[in-house]
Amino acid sequence: MDFLPIRRAILSVTDKSGLADFASFLSGRGCVLVSTGGTHKKLVAAGIKVQGVSDVTGFPEILGGRVKTLHPRIHAGILADKDNPGHLLTLEELRIEPFDMVCVNLYNFADAASKGLDLKNAVEEIDIGGPCMLRAAAKNFHTMLVVPDPVYYPRIQDEIAKHGGVSLALRRELAAETFARVSAYDDMIARYLAATPL
Repeated sequence: MDFLPIRRAILSVTDKSGLADFASFLSGRGCVLVSTGGTHKKLVAAGIKVQGVSDVTGFPEILGGRVKTLHPRIHAGILADKDNPGHLLTLEELRIEPFDMVCVNLYNFADAASKGLDLKNAVEEIDIGGPCMLRAAAKNFHTMLVVPDPVYYPRIQDEIAKHGGVSLALRRELAAETFARVSAYDDMIARYLAATPL
């Protein structure tokens, strides 16, 4: 599809700049918002209606937050190709609602590493669920929008305001940018682990 309407979105961001305004814009156009942890708290505090991820999965966040979005009700909703009738039938049979947008930016591992944490504590700052959602959404850019940075909020809002959805051209651009960012993130972690003593 050329212009993708954004009817359901998951937001889980470390950089919360512009978040409340962006979420309010989406909510004001009928978009259902789903969120996690600190992002959820920020949106609730701003008076924005938002569902918790646990409300969607029916499963609590566990292992100190290590596992929250790694669930079929999240990833099937992200990875389902809305142009594929078989995918849509599977979602319907399993009562899984598709997402149209994933807005995620990653834990700031570089900041954590610069604090001189020991290796055991530093690895707790490695984001797992975030890169998984970003990669899944970027793979599915034909029927999904991935948003890896607040800098893109104005362009997205502009397209939605003008066209009622986000263009395939912008979705592809952000998919490519997302893969580049996740790759750089993984490379940074690999270099840190190789260089840091046990």
